[in-house]
Amino acid sequence: MKEDSELQRRTIYRGKIVDLGLETVKLPNGETADLEIVRHPGGAAAVALDARGQVCLLHQYRHAAGGWLWELPAGKLDPGETPFRTAQRELEEEAGVEAADWEDLGSMHSSPGILAEVIHLYLARGLRSTAKEHETHEVIEIHWLPFEQALHWCSEGTITDAKTLIGLYRAQAWLEEADRADSDDHL
Repeated sequence: MKEDSELQRRTIYRGKIVDLGLETVKLPNGETADLEIVRHPGGAAAVALDARGQVCLLHQYRHAAGGWLWELPAGKLDPGETPFRTAQRELEEEAGVEAADWEDLGSMHSSPGILAEVIHLYLARGLRSTAKEHETHEVIEIHWLPFEQALHWCSEGTITDAKTLIGLYRAQAWLEEADRADSDDHL
């Protein structure tokens, strides 16, 4: 996928999670560009859907966004952790549920112009309650609402978080395809 070549990188800031650098790259068209790039370990998110067709959304306070957002349970990959394990861990910690059935919904780039973060998306079903463990910096309300209502919130603009929009729409597409396959099997 990568079609440019990094010639040089100068770190401007390195924090606990992100690394901001000035990268000099040679682009596919032969031009050279200096780009400010934030390196991030990536993350994973879970579309948790229960047997009643309710989806878990977190109403979470996000300072950078200026207030409260509706989001899927999600978090960053810890060192050496697979995206799937991250999704499992975050679903347990943030929503207080674990899932028996998982489907890979692919990945997404958060803001590819400046951010190297990739978020891996999963559909989680076969849910059962477990202990939740919110971190001290997390201000989270857990909500379960009809999947159709969440999709309506996507289309009307109530949900603005990119991973949540993409995760819900991909889950919808996966579920519709699974329903079609079941219907074809019964013909």
